[in-house]
Amino acid sequence: MKEEKNNLHPNNLHRFRYDFDLLKKHSDDLATYLFVNEHGIESIDFSDPNAVKSLNKALLFTYYNINYWDLPNNYLCPPIPGRADYLHYIADLIADSNDNVIPMGSSISVLDIGVGANCIYPILGNALFGWSFVASDIDEKALQNCVEICNQNQQLADNVSFQLQPNARFIFKDIILSEDRFTFTICNPPFHKSAADAANGTIRKINNLENTSTKTPKLNFGGQSHELWCDGGELAFITQMIFESAKYPMQCFWFTTLVSKQSHISSLEKVLNKVNVVKFKIINMAQGQKISRVLAWTFLSETQQKQWKFTED
Repeated sequence: MKEEKNNLHPNNLHRFRYDFDLLKKHSDDLATYLFVNEHGIESIDFSDPNAVKSLNKALLFTYYNINYWDLPNNYLCPPIPGRADYLHYIADLIADSNDNVIPMGSSISVLDIGVGANCIYPILGNALFGWSFVASDIDEKALQNCVEICNQNQQLADNVSFQLQPNARFIFKDIILSEDRFTFTICNPPFHKSAADAANGTIRKINNLENTSTKTPKLNFGGQSHELWCDGGELAFITQMIFESAKYPMQCFWFTTLVSKQSHISSLEKVLNKVNVVKFKIINMAQGQKISRVLAWTFLSETQQKQWKFTED
């Protein structure tokens, strides 16, 4: 039996070691990046963006029926198992309010804040659960790449739409419209406080992966500046998100975001109390050595939560 990875959600398709023999059948070039590591296990160099992109293409084709997926240079190339975990935990969260049944289908509308060029959450959420998505970003080039991915995969073209956020100071403003009603929002916020902080983070990441001590970041590895940092970093971004969410209290069941730093939770809880959320949850998740968490909050009363319709009549 394959060795199971630590801590991934039990429904995650990637909770076991990658089946490279299977993945190679669905990739033209993945085999060129494979090697046997010091533990005698076939793997790739996860600090090589081209190797990670090739792996992602194979995973998306093999498990999610994605025939075309690509990224422009220098854009964030996401770890698929971790992104899938977020969605599985959110599926559990909304099942809690739906008689313990995960709501499926396009009537479940999701708002993805900062979709990036990779379109990964709409891809996974639609393939796993049939959900529909509105995906926003401040980067027009990133959105254009997502449109191309969807145009090449008809199931996505029918279930994903995109909105350019014209003002980087805002998160939900001009994105959530008066007629919108979302089951939940998702976000992987920029983590770092500055460009220098982001560069140092990329260096640490590469050194950990390669067991080296380089002082120069690989520009093709980490992502665009707005994907990696903003003034005040993760804490400031999520604080702004919480304050803005209070302007749309009845238009979304759950607002959610990833939170990388445990030390930010206490400050964020204070902000949630300031805007008088009815309920919030912290969902712990992990991938290998990386520990993260989902913060979810709602303004709906218990009665309104029970009255929320997850499927169309």
